Amino acid sequence: MNKLVWLLKWMLRAAIFFALLVFALNNQTRVTLNFFLDHQWNAPLVFVVLAAFALGLALGILVMLPRWLGQRHAARKARRQLEADNDTKLGMSTQFTPSRSFPHDHSVG
Repeated sequence: MNKLVWLLKWMLRAAIFFALLVFALNNQTRVTLNFFLDHQWNAPLVFVVLAAFALGLALGILVMLPRWLGQRHAARKARRQLEADNDTKLGMSTQFTPSRSFPHDHSVG
């Protein structure tokens, strides 16, 4: 079963690789991007698409990072609080002190 899953993963990776390769080979046309102040960038279309994807990925991670770090901090804080509560409950339940002596306890006089 594990070998089948491993084989399916590699087949999916190969299909994605070949799809991207065909995309790159079909989009070798040179395009010109015009920026502000008459700055131009002349590059193959596949590089422009790759740069746009990378820029979007980086921007998405950058925007998501503060929330992700905040959630990690909140989860860590909640885990510590839960562990502290469990330690307190366990500490109270293991320290049994009877309010009166038992009838079979002859050591108390």
